[in-house]
Amino acid sequence: MTANLTRRTWLTATAVAAGGLMMPLAASAEDKKDSKEDNLFRYGLNTATLMGQKLSIVEEIEIAARAGYQAIEPWVRELEDYVKSGGSLKDLGKRITDRGLSVESAIDFFEWIVDNDAKRKKGLENARRGMDMVKQIGGKRIAAPPSGATTGAAISPLTAAERYRVLLDIGTQIGVIPQVEVWGFSKTLSRLGEAALIAIESGHKEACILADVYHLYKGGSGFEGINLLNGSALHVLHMNDYPADPPRAAITDAQRIYPGEGIAPLKVFLRDLRRIGFRGVLSLELFNREYWKRDALAVARTGLEKMKAVVASSME
Repeated sequence: MTANLTRRTWLTATAVAAGGLMMPLAASAEDKKDSKEDNLFRYGLNTATLMGQKLSIVEEIEIAARAGYQAIEPWVRELEDYVKSGGSLKDLGKRITDRGLSVESAIDFFEWIVDNDAKRKKGLENARRGMDMVKQIGGKRIAAPPSGATTGAAISPLTAAERYRVLLDIGTQIGVIPQVEVWGFSKTLSRLGEAALIAIESGHKEACILADVYHLYKGGSGFEGINLLNGSALHVLHMNDYPADPPRAAITDAQRIYPGEGIAPLKVFLRDLRRIGFRGVLSLELFNREYWKRDALAVARTGLEKMKAVVASSME
């Protein structure tokens, strides 16, 4: 956590926590229910998983549907390419729905958090444009990572919280909610605790967090902290795994692997997610260059099978 976090900051965050982000002291009987018949999670495909195959968004939608996913998480730049080629976002949204998919989240990289006023103003304009495109295809949310703030001096979480509220106000006007996203390699917003503080201190009822298995590991947060959150503050979780080598300091996005093939404590983590009330989408997000060389449908199907397997193991 950054040096700007004082004891008073943490006490403030704790006092505001009752507003819904944090976990209640006792889980309900329903939340404690643990059965192989439970079907509490939904499964999504983040299109980065197939980035190396150079597919169109239409092809990715078809693959996600054929593989058996319930949701797709596209990148805004793919929507831009689709429009440039003459496509209609409204038609694309209908195609997604017709294939039995939903757009629970989308990926974009607008600079909402940076200290530079001119860049932040431009970033909010880009955010508005990206949100509008996501709305046109029926999307509900968009990632809000600390783009532009990965190096240099860390930004105070309280300052970031003020900026996140501005972004949330734009999102609620459009109908696409920005999720404050943890980036483990960033000087700002690298830890789950920072994301939680930013979300809480925004004071906005729609504030929510986008976590990622790889980024929780990369940033050093670990996985126990998820127990302090309320699952209703998480709508999408980026699913993946990571190997023991290279070590955490050296590992990159390219080393992400299928869930269950690495050392991430996914069995316990998924149990904890279920217990805190997470009922959202597990979205497979991989940047593995080896997977990019393989048949796209086979990769998508394998990823879904692996996710379902680790979920099943968490219910044993």
